[in-house]
Amino acid sequence: MKRVLVLLAALVCALLAVAQPAAAHTELVSSSPKDGARLAKAPERLTLTFDEAVDLASVRVLTVDGDRLPVSRTARKNVVQVALGNPADGRFALVWSVVDEADGHASSGRIAFAVAPKSQAAAGTSSTGGDKATAPAPSPSVRKGLVAARWTGYLALALFVGGLAFLTLLWPDGAAEPRARLLLGLAWTGGLLATVATIGLQGAYVSFGGPRDALRPATYADLLATQPGIVLACRALMWVLAAVVLAALLQGGARSPGWRAGALAVSFGLLRTTGMTGHNSEGSEPTWGAVADFVHLLGAALWIGGLAMLALAVLPRRRAAELAAVVPGYSKLAAVSVTGIVGAGLVLAWQVVGSYDALLHTSYGHLLLVKTAVLGGVLVAAYASRQWVRTRLDLAVLLRGDAATVRPFGYSVAVETGLVLVVLAVTSLLVTADPGR
Repeated sequence: MKRVLVLLAALVCALLAVAQPAAAHTELVSSSPKDGARLAKAPERLTLTFDEAVDLASVRVLTVDGDRLPVSRTARKNVVQVALGNPADGRFALVWSVVDEADGHASSGRIAFAVAPKSQAAAGTSSTGGDKATAPAPSPSVRKGLVAARWTGYLALALFVGGLAFLTLLWPDGAAEPRARLLLGLAWTGGLLATVATIGLQGAYVSFGGPRDALRPATYADLLATQPGIVLACRALMWVLAAVVLAALLQGGARSPGWRAGALAVSFGLLRTTGMTGHNSEGSEPTWGAVADFVHLLGAALWIGGLAMLALAVLPRRRAAELAAVVPGYSKLAAVSVTGIVGAGLVLAWQVVGSYDALLHTSYGHLLLVKTAVLGGVLVAAYASRQWVRTRLDLAVLLRGDAATVRPFGYSVAVETGLVLVVLAVTSLLVTADPGR
């Protein structure tokens, strides 16, 4: 255990030493006219240049009164033009916002300029002061709701995909167990509802609306016209298809090759669409980031879903034959899953965080350190569970699942499960946070 921890620490240091700077979200590089400019003639349009390509539907420019201005694309994918009116006082006060195509995060700012008489411009007197245009910001309530929806979505994904894998690979007879069925049913319900709620909350988040805006059909329509909205719609569709897989499982069809192929396809779709709304595509190696994110999610699902199935469905039965057949298999599967989680996590940290300074001096880096620390506690509990499997499982089987013998294993599994829920909560905050801040 000490050797593994030392090796992981060395790998983290090596990756951060050669990593690129932390990746931020879409930002405004320049504007024409510039913020604070004094012009002799009113311009017909405002030109905005961003640091990366933007989706025209995700760019919003509003006047101080809240009126949305028309936006058009230029030959360059990172440059847009805004049609301007002609205010009576010659003062332009605008706020802009843009949604990152990769992960759906919103950036915003303000631009103010004015048309000044030549004498005033020559004197250098500013006529842009006094406006009350401020950069919009997402509602704290909407952001909290989005974090909660993401946490529910991650948990449901892990329970459903990991639970299916557990029943398919380790415990086929468990498809008839009421507790296992209930767990998968709740996971499916939570996953579908969380995805639908995320669409509304994400739409309100990027449009800087309030909680009520998350319930409006127009908010859903606006978001579904963007790349992040399309990904969320695909995820909702995968959850609908997952109902077919779940229904077949409940009817006892879990052993057929057709069901296994369908379960594999649905699981892949759920994992992939979940990873497409994260930070993995923001680095210089988006393909490797996508692969690492998929491995990370798959490992977490196999570990967490199997853990929940073991704690809530297998252990309460205390059947010696099931303990002998299921627990050693899950122990090996969990070990492989944790290896994948750690390895893929290092790649993602390398790509997204990118430097010691970002790790130590940004809120994103602080959250990542908290997640790593809690994960360390989970690994300690997992190590205790693995030691029980190695030294006490035979005795538990010999005593036919004696409660006193199995109880220490149940405690370590419960601690492991509780800490995993904390890890998922921090992960939800990480997805909403800006890596560059």
